[in-house]
Amino acid sequence: MKIFKLIYLLVFGKKVTEKRKKFEEKNQSGKEFDVIGAEVQQIIKKLYNGRSLRIRAVDAGSTNAEEIELTALNNAYYDIDRFGLSFVASPRHADMLFVTGPVTRNLENALRTTYEAAPQPCIVVAVGDGACTGGIWKDSYAVVGAVDQVIPVHVRIPGDPPTPTEILRGILTALKTNNSQ
Repeated sequence: MKIFKLIYLLVFGKKVTEKRKKFEEKNQSGKEFDVIGAEVQQIIKKLYNGRSLRIRAVDAGSTNAEEIELTALNNAYYDIDRFGLSFVASPRHADMLFVTGPVTRNLENALRTTYEAAPQPCIVVAVGDGACTGGIWKDSYAVVGAVDQVIPVHVRIPGDPPTPTEILRGILTALKTNNSQ
């Protein structure tokens, strides 16, 4: 008898797919992402002679919300590799550091060591409200504060967490700032 209920639900039940028009309206941000990415790609080709921009992500005490968005940048939907951006495991290979979360006392020295290990000039980007201002933890005894209290920060990307499009826009801002100096 349960099999008939299942078949009835599959045939006559609620459809969960979206209408094409509604789907296209939602994907307007995808077009913006591609436009920003193309501009990032042009700047990277000019600055790095065809080599990709290498990014090292450092978690200084975040809630992992920003890391999920950074991981989304690498998935098949966003695919930042097509724009010449890639994440690296070592700060020694990094051109840019992404720092997430307010800097906790336990990770202060690790962040400073990571920054010192990166080749200079290294662009530092604070990703998320915690990294930019200390967030809701700024007055906590366990937190040093925002990233700029430990290492110099070139660009801040506010948000809790910022979207992949906002992160890519922040990369573009960092590259434009770095290119003009």
